[in-house]
Amino acid sequence: MDDKNLNNGDKKKMRGAGFNTHNPFAKQRLVQDFPEGLDEMPELEKRLSHIHMEYPKTVVNKVDSPDVGMEFSLNPYQGCEHGCVYCYARNSHTYWGYSAGLDFEQQIMAKPDAPKRLREYLSRKNYVPKAISLSGNTDCYQPIERKLKITRQLLEVFLEFRHPVGIITKNSLVLRDLDLLKPLAELGLTGVFVSITSMDEALRKSMEPRTSTTKNRLQTIRVLTENGIPAGVMNAPIIPGLNMHEIPNILEAAAEAGALSAGYTMVRLNGQIGEIFSEWLEQEHPLKKNKILNQISQVHQGKLNDSRFGTRMKGDGPVAEIAKQLFTQSRDRFFEGRKWPEFNYSHFRNPELTQIKLF
Repeated sequence: MDDKNLNNGDKKKMRGAGFNTHNPFAKQRLVQDFPEGLDEMPELEKRLSHIHMEYPKTVVNKVDSPDVGMEFSLNPYQGCEHGCVYCYARNSHTYWGYSAGLDFEQQIMAKPDAPKRLREYLSRKNYVPKAISLSGNTDCYQPIERKLKITRQLLEVFLEFRHPVGIITKNSLVLRDLDLLKPLAELGLTGVFVSITSMDEALRKSMEPRTSTTKNRLQTIRVLTENGIPAGVMNAPIIPGLNMHEIPNILEAAAEAGALSAGYTMVRLNGQIGEIFSEWLEQEHPLKKNKILNQISQVHQGKLNDSRFGTRMKGDGPVAEIAKQLFTQSRDRFFEGRKWPEFNYSHFRNPELTQIKLF
């Protein structure tokens, strides 16, 4: 991975996490004896991503959580070069033997056989179609997708089978696949949610270093809409004391760009993420650090982490209620009369069975 995939601007801010947290499954711990000198990671190493090819037997996952609004997900990549410092998916990297910190952004597992496995999944006898989301964990349009095109190949399979597929991303690379998304949308088989965290470009670049700019994400919503592809906005995550006040501006801008729907989630710093996010605050917003962490804990019953089904994605308490009201009022104001279309399951077909019948 070369520097072409870095955002324009300050290349010193190449990653979201500032270090590698200890993997709780590891028996040994890697430590740095001195904060300076020979133990420092070379600048070149900070920039490089290492892509590992993985070949799982299955790629479609049943989602058990009642909070996330999807039944099935498919993640063509594990780990994410976008480097969002708050990302809940960081913890999943520890199961692969890596850290939730820098490793999550640098050690990327790609699944080149995913289109083949998806085809096998959809071809099962007596299969009943249910929408599959790309992705439920990491972004299916992260920078390496530009080269590997696994997500594009997956969309080709979905189109061939006439199968519903939802997408959520924060990368304008999704526009590369308009030629596939348009026919899917014409059949009522797809919709794209674009995640927007802040209208403040300096904050966006610091918190989500390798993502598309907010300007480009709004343009992505506009282009999708102009091409007849349902587009929505996910104002996520809401971080009290940092970006919560931006809710009205984000929803207004997304609605102006043509978004049909809006959703939000509250930040939660489970597992290793609390350590990573706290260190980031110390470096980027030292004067606000304690206030922000305190307000986050207020929405999760005094803790930074929250695993309670039903409340973990939105939080509770006075601060969470303020966020809910601000979002609801903004959505009602800017999205009045707009409706997200339902998926159409009537077009589903199994091409292989169709070919057998022909003979």
